[in-house]
Amino acid sequence: MAFRKDFLWGGATAANQCEGGYNEGGRGLANVDVVPIGKDRFPIISGQMKMFDFDDEHFYPAKEAIDMYHRYKEDIALFGEMGFKTYRLSIAWTRIFPNGDETEPNEEGLKFYEDLFKECHKYGIEPLVTITHFDCPMHLIKKYGAWRSRELVGFYENLCHVIFNRYKGLVKYWLTFNEINMILHAPFMGAGLYFEEGDNKEQVKFQAAHHELVASAIATKIAHEVDPENKVGCMLAAGSNYPYTPKPDDVWAGKEKDRENYFFIDVQSRGEYPAYALKEMERNGIEIKMEDGDKELLKAHTVDFISFSYYSSRVATTDPELLEQTAGNIFASVKNPYLEASEWGWQIDPLGLRITMNDLYDRYQKPLFIVENGLGAVDTPDENGYVVDDYRIEYLAAHLQAMKDAVELDGVDLLGYTTWGCIDLVSAGTGEMKKRYGFIYVDRDNDGNGTLKRTKKKSFDWYKKVIASNGEDLTN
Repeated sequence: MAFRKDFLWGGATAANQCEGGYNEGGRGLANVDVVPIGKDRFPIISGQMKMFDFDDEHFYPAKEAIDMYHRYKEDIALFGEMGFKTYRLSIAWTRIFPNGDETEPNEEGLKFYEDLFKECHKYGIEPLVTITHFDCPMHLIKKYGAWRSRELVGFYENLCHVIFNRYKGLVKYWLTFNEINMILHAPFMGAGLYFEEGDNKEQVKFQAAHHELVASAIATKIAHEVDPENKVGCMLAAGSNYPYTPKPDDVWAGKEKDRENYFFIDVQSRGEYPAYALKEMERNGIEIKMEDGDKELLKAHTVDFISFSYYSSRVATTDPELLEQTAGNIFASVKNPYLEASEWGWQIDPLGLRITMNDLYDRYQKPLFIVENGLGAVDTPDENGYVVDDYRIEYLAAHLQAMKDAVELDGVDLLGYTTWGCIDLVSAGTGEMKKRYGFIYVDRDNDGNGTLKRTKKKSFDWYKKVIASNGEDLTN
């Protein structure tokens, strides 16, 4: 068999896209709460961020999301029925520290996640917990400027001390920052960053990135000290860049795009800033302010495994005439004429997953964990709420076969696989509900209407069969 006997099959969600209960249980306000539905939901204007609070004009989907805050037992029971070995979820920072800078945590928030983790174990499901999945307390954004401030490293460290100690024995697998490279492409969504008039945006972003990298090393250090059984991973939005043509300039453009994403993981996995990144910063006049001990900290506390999201490959070129771009997890790319695309314009490339896995494993020689992969699509339920989603099954089966080839034929060391949005949830990019990924249909529309009733789709039983066969049976 291709996959190890203890392969971690499961699904993934994020607190800000499924929990809801934004003002319950002592929870504070976060950046992810105050972004409205819409294509341009992260507008940044010079001098002031628009989204410091709610207004009466917009709908804010994260307020209620799919109400997993009140329904997690029902949802985890469904995950257990599918045979999940792991469930990737995130902690809402503001449930634990409502403002982010308190010295003492919110007990009600701690108890919520303790109960949720225990519910997972009831079904033999190992929690895989992302400490920060884009969320940053609004208080830290307003008072400190979010991750541009070194003080956030200390607040994050405090959060880590609390959760690693409280959940010792309940959680073994941790991720420090979700898609950490997103800070360069979507700074407010990725890290709560906004820019004042006159800011050198690149300087601010790279300094904030350094603070997150230091915080990640500190988290890894604390996790291993609290429980040597803990395994800590980094997480990037992955997808290898193909050159548009064999022209050497295009090949080089692809390499540069790859490096842009690998930079963070180079630091988290190898423990130091890569030479190409230092030279790039030097050319652009970016000076990273490091404190004494930062370099030693990064070197001494690298991650145990590399986790990543994969939705599509990308294409790079230097040809200014090739202006047609395709969508894809924030990262725009030149359109690949050899690939089909989803309803949202994300190009579908199963072999690209195998290529990406090999690129990452060759580069880092550490175990990999695919923690996001899936197809966002419009699902049309019948009169009973049932969805025949053969298109989703076809997409996932093709990607699982490519993943299997990477393990069985190429020797890639893979810990597990979690599909994104195993239950329908709010889209991070647009705030929509109609862009569905799940095996479980949730009765809710883009405007917040619906009963929130959960209904199994056809893919539910298909994935149950996949897990039961440890990936050997991918047939529809």
